[in-house]
Amino acid sequence: MAHLLIIELPGGNDTDMVQAAIARGDDFTFLSAQLDHYRRQPQVQSLLDQAYTLIEVPGFDYPQVERVVLELHARFPLDALLCLLDIRLIEAARLAQRLNLRHISTATAALLRDKFKVRQRLAQRGIAQPQFALAQSNDELKQVVARLGLPVLIKPSDGYGSQNIVVLRHEEDLDPWLTPLEDMLPSRKDYGLGAKANDRLLVERFLEGTVIGCDTLSVDGEHRLLGVNEKLFFEPPSFAIQGGCFRPNEPAFDSIQRYVFACLDAVGFNWGATHTELILTAEGLRLVEINARLVGAKIARLVGYALNRSIHSDLITVHLGQQPVFSPTTAPDRVAVTRWIVAEHAGVLERIELPAWRDDRLRCVEVLKRPGDAVRAPFENADRIGYVMICAPTRDEAEALAERFVAQTQVVYKPAATDVRPGDPKVAFVSARP
Repeated sequence: MAHLLIIELPGGNDTDMVQAAIARGDDFTFLSAQLDHYRRQPQVQSLLDQAYTLIEVPGFDYPQVERVVLELHARFPLDALLCLLDIRLIEAARLAQRLNLRHISTATAALLRDKFKVRQRLAQRGIAQPQFALAQSNDELKQVVARLGLPVLIKPSDGYGSQNIVVLRHEEDLDPWLTPLEDMLPSRKDYGLGAKANDRLLVERFLEGTVIGCDTLSVDGEHRLLGVNEKLFFEPPSFAIQGGCFRPNEPAFDSIQRYVFACLDAVGFNWGATHTELILTAEGLRLVEINARLVGAKIARLVGYALNRSIHSDLITVHLGQQPVFSPTTAPDRVAVTRWIVAEHAGVLERIELPAWRDDRLRCVEVLKRPGDAVRAPFENADRIGYVMICAPTRDEAEALAERFVAQTQVVYKPAATDVRPGDPKVAFVSARP
């Protein structure tokens, strides 16, 4: 039995790490800047009630965090520290170093929280990637876009979760009356829990191709590729994921594995989980970004379904200094597919009507929004209303089943005022495909 320090929950409500700790029989302490955020969610709070202790440090003031955690460590020594939230990565690394726990270094954490500096490091190592530049003002941004040429992608250098991304594809996107380049900075972006954007923008050539996510676990610099998730996106200008197909690692992924491991070695990643996103272009593999955590949006659960194991439990094992034991009997040859449930227009959610299925291939259905929540057509990942996860022997079978489930799901919501036209009947929208 280990004593774990868990820092925040990804998405503000993803309890999979806490559930894994409880299932293993480990003790855990939960550390947050705002415990009230979790207390307002009864299902989350019921799990946090099983913690050894709950610690709140408003603003996540680091000196106070360190003092309180060291006092806890003196009473009941901590064996591992786990943080799946990007905006706490640097503080988590500092704290792990202070506690002498297995974790990436503070230098690696700081590097990975700056996407521009990651690009610079990979360029120094000769790793193929798109052209890129940094902009810290609107004038600088326009100059960089002119130098790189269209199409370009612009994103916060410290961002995460596909937030605040802009793609400029055509000359009309540069029209002074239409372009976002005139007022992108300062962004005043609030990442939540007291974290603010630093307004460093990464500008890079926009690449076309297949987007894949590669999930890895690393112990003392030895990496293991769990598998590859091919991502499906909604139509532009959306940056939201419509779903994906995860396949466990296999010999066909050798070139992907070599590229990913070279990127991880270049940034000095040696302990924990990473989710590395790539684009398979006509010229070959190119990096999108390295995320120093398990994949988000509950997709780590999808990985676990395909591998028939808890990836969160495996990550705990990694931070305890051990390699998880994989064997053919626990990693069956099957694929796992997810599809999102979304609205087609802006409005206020009334209810979700899910199909009443009984099928062993249906592994998970979750509704994330509640009646009264605002919904809209998907633009970024936060617009997801719910999702379905399917496991099957083949991709075609799994995708067909997932898409049929979504098609039979009804999302009932009242239209937003801006979507109501004169003469429209005042009824709820029902989003479902026949």
